[in-house]
Amino acid sequence: MPPPSGLDPWMAGRHFGVVIDAGSSGSRLQIYSWKDPRSIKLVEGSELAHSLPKVEKGTEKGEDWVTKVVPGISSFAKNPEGVAEYLRPLLSHSRKHIPPSLEKETPLFLLATAGMRLLTPVQQASILEQACLFLSLHSTFKIDAPSDIGPCGSSVRIITGEEEGLFGWIAVNYLMDGFVGQNRRTTYGFLDMGGASTQIAFEPGDGVSERDAKNLIDVRLRLLGGQEIKHKVFVTTWLGYGTNQARERYVGKAIREFEASRTEDNRLEKNVVPDPCLPKGLELTEKPTPLDGHGHASKAHRLRGTGSFVQCMQTTAPLLNTTAPCPDSPCLMNGIHVPPIDFSVSHFIGVSEYWYSSEHVFGLGGPYDFVQYERAAAKFCSRSWEGIMKEHEVMKAKHRLGGDGEVEIDGEVVEVGNWHPSVERSRLEMQCFKAAWIANVLHEGIGIPRLTDPGGNVTTAEGGEKVEEEAEKKGLGRPAFQSLDTVGDIAISWTLGKMVLEASKEVPALSSTARPLVDPIDEAPDTPDFHIQRIRPLWTLDGLEDRLNPLLPAKLTRTSLGFSPVLFLLLISCLFFTLVAYPLRRQLRGLCLRSIRQITRRDDSYYSLEEGSSMLSKTPTSSSSRPSSPTSTAHKWLYPIRRVFSFTGTKPQSPTALSVVTSSTNSNSKFRHLNGNGTTAHNGIGNGARISPTRSYSLPNDFQVEATASATQYSSRSPSPSPASFMDDSHFGIGTPSLARSRNTSQMNLSASFTRQGIISRTGSFTGPGKGAMQDE
Repeated sequence: MPPPSGLDPWMAGRHFGVVIDAGSSGSRLQIYSWKDPRSIKLVEGSELAHSLPKVEKGTEKGEDWVTKVVPGISSFAKNPEGVAEYLRPLLSHSRKHIPPSLEKETPLFLLATAGMRLLTPVQQASILEQACLFLSLHSTFKIDAPSDIGPCGSSVRIITGEEEGLFGWIAVNYLMDGFVGQNRRTTYGFLDMGGASTQIAFEPGDGVSERDAKNLIDVRLRLLGGQEIKHKVFVTTWLGYGTNQARERYVGKAIREFEASRTEDNRLEKNVVPDPCLPKGLELTEKPTPLDGHGHASKAHRLRGTGSFVQCMQTTAPLLNTTAPCPDSPCLMNGIHVPPIDFSVSHFIGVSEYWYSSEHVFGLGGPYDFVQYERAAAKFCSRSWEGIMKEHEVMKAKHRLGGDGEVEIDGEVVEVGNWHPSVERSRLEMQCFKAAWIANVLHEGIGIPRLTDPGGNVTTAEGGEKVEEEAEKKGLGRPAFQSLDTVGDIAISWTLGKMVLEASKEVPALSSTARPLVDPIDEAPDTPDFHIQRIRPLWTLDGLEDRLNPLLPAKLTRTSLGFSPVLFLLLISCLFFTLVAYPLRRQLRGLCLRSIRQITRRDDSYYSLEEGSSMLSKTPTSSSSRPSSPTSTAHKWLYPIRRVFSFTGTKPQSPTALSVVTSSTNSNSKFRHLNGNGTTAHNGIGNGARISPTRSYSLPNDFQVEATASATQYSSRSPSPSPASFMDDSHFGIGTPSLARSRNTSQMNLSASFTRQGIISRTGSFTGPGKGAMQDE
């Protein structure tokens, strides 16, 4: 399917945004769109000027604006190279629905959530790097440059549970028209629950204390008229309080209590644990986590359902840990401080598990009524598992679409439970437990009253009445809590909140000095004692400290010390290295130079440049090519390193002193060699041979050298191109021919090319102490 054409009226002035929600079970790509705020004509004083940009689906028709791949991106922890193929269908889908001409101005985000938070920092970094590389190389979407946040800046990263809550809060209030002005506190609170955690985000009352004000985060948005609105929001998350992890904790607790209550008389009985949170007759084999028990309590047990919703509520309530120490009251669950909530003013909307547990089986999604909810849950839990499965098969056979699940007689609900055929068996198995957990979190944990005063649902503020009217137009009341999945045809998701913020950033500000809009988490104080801590890359100092702090004693943390322990250890290490390494700099230099020479040495083990023959063969050989330059490639790139070491730690050594002595009558020297013509020859060099000018030593006739060391130590090793000649056997006792020391085998006589002025003897021997054989002919 080709991308939409720019001639389409729906496409006129339209911008796009792409978000990949990389969750624990899969990655969902969602395409959003909105009209360019600069192309919208506003009438002064109109309601449109006091509204946010309208964010819609990214396709005009159908549901192609969203697609999903499985499993979660965190499954590539051991194979990060597979991330590219994993993301390829998502990227291809987005490019099919966004015109190529708009790609460069379309922001793309890959924001990972719970699954990625459970990986090690190294695994997180590897996956994010591969994702960033693929998205950057295979598309022209707008992606941030590398920064201390990550390889693709804020475009590809892991977000915290608090960030999910803040984006979700924006989405709910955007859909419910909660943003009606800066000074009107008419916003909804936001509740979200997944499998691992649960979040809360709300705007406290005007009488918030100064202490609580420090824990609030500024959420700034810009209306189409250019006016900026700001709300101070509190957000927090409870890890381990999602339905799946709560179930794991519940199973461990039930098995421990069962083992503790067993006596010697029933030790031989089977490991069957009664479970009021399962329907009657349902048996599941479950094993507690390693931390929940030891010995026999750590083994798998069978849990048999007894089907009592009231008892399930009682046994799950302690898992809220509302009695934990509270250093800063008031606290809700697990000792976490939350500002006081006035439920007569603050109204909450729950998504995800709050909706699934209410609607999918009970058919009670929407405004929450505890009495009705408790009745439906108690009836479901008390049913036999066999009867539940029979009804499930009937529902699937009839293709029932569900509905509100209620059967009324004379205005009274007498039956609930007509669930959707897409409901899985696993949902039915855990429905009783999840229903009890949801109810306990709402009432015992957060504190929402079970019975609400009807008069407390409505505020006296004009803004509250307006929001209530708008909610009623959408078929929604104004209770203390209601569960929702969509508003209109737009699903409530934190990804929508992120796109509302991105669209708001495009609205021109009224003043050129106005601060640019940023993500709410960027407005939070970056201090160790703040209750929200960013997820930073491993390679940054802050990221390293975030991961080391939980391993350090409380007295050694940054909060207790007042400075960074990681930075302090780094400075101490540098100081220690300097104090130890500086006195040993000469030894270290020598060690480095020896190592370099061992790696780059050319040499004597393979070729003797003086002899011009390979040492790998004992027979003389000749080559038609010149030897490679001593300044090889390895020498070239190592030269700067050797030069650095040559200027540090050593003093230049003085050359060995030589005394030069010449004699006008040393033609009978024992080491002078004559060729057949009686002319001087040195190492087989005749009249027609050319002396290499690169290392010859030309001395005045009256200059004498007196050597204090063996002259062979200073003889030239430069190859001399000359024909082969025979050595005089009177000096060596043999008459075998000796090849020239040069590897150049050219037989060309250069005497005709120029007139020789003299020959420099290259003999490296001495006639005795104080007499040298070097002589100008």
